[in-house]
Amino acid sequence: MVAQTYRRKERPSSTLSDDGGDTASGGRGEAPAWPASLSPARLMDSDRRRRGAWQGLATTSSCMGATAIGPRRRCAPCRPLEWRSRAIWQASSRPAQANEAGPFEAIIHNAGVYRPGALRRETVDGLDEVFAVNTLAPYLLTALIGSPQRLIYLTSGMHQSGDADLDDLQWRQRRWNGSQAYANSKLFDLVLAFAVARLWPHVLSNAVDPGIAPTKMAGASTPGDLEPGAATQVWLATSEEPGAKVTGRCFYRKRTRPALATASDVTVQDAFLAACEQLTGVRLPSAVTT
Repeated sequence: MVAQTYRRKERPSSTLSDDGGDTASGGRGEAPAWPASLSPARLMDSDRRRRGAWQGLATTSSCMGATAIGPRRRCAPCRPLEWRSRAIWQASSRPAQANEAGPFEAIIHNAGVYRPGALRRETVDGLDEVFAVNTLAPYLLTALIGSPQRLIYLTSGMHQSGDADLDDLQWRQRRWNGSQAYANSKLFDLVLAFAVARLWPHVLSNAVDPGIAPTKMAGASTPGDLEPGAATQVWLATSEEPGAKVTGRCFYRKRTRPALATASDVTVQDAFLAACEQLTGVRLPSAVTT
């Protein structure tokens, strides 16, 4: 991934990645799909300018990424930072660089891949790529990046058909189904968001369904509007409105919407976190780190 970092004199700032999330990433999750004016990063920049702060957030998409923002005033661009590894064991060292730039006001976990007609692919770790990118990467970054005030995870309406069975997360025992793998990963993103809301009561942890829109993933002929999905992420990350300062909710166009009940099941949440810990060797802290 390529991340553009920004720095002010007193403290550096960092952005990990920005591909817009669920309907925004390309088939390989390797190219930016949002028009520059509608990317969550750019909209956050615009929002912060209106509120009297200057914020630099310009990145490309990634197989493992998040957009991070922090409280800072005047910033100046510095050398881009490249994170190219798809390996979980290598990527676990990357958040240390982000922690040096923190603490953050908000982190949006928005990288994703969707390949309904493609063959199953594995990362260099031997993990199913859809699960690793869409689900395990947000878990790992959440566990290793300290002190967020707000966390936003990108889910999808397809989570409603997701299966929370943890017995075959890597799709080695069943016939590969790209659409089902994606739906499962987006259900697990909700499980993660709600688990963090329960375990970290001082962090606002929510999920966003950006909806269907004409992106690289959905196709240029797809009806819909890109802006509401991005705007909802920005709103949750920056707004002081009471509606945005809640936790453990799923949002669509700045309104809460029902999520599959499985996502709120504490037994499922605990089992999911245990599975991620086993795969990564990293445990989600039971309280916010400082």
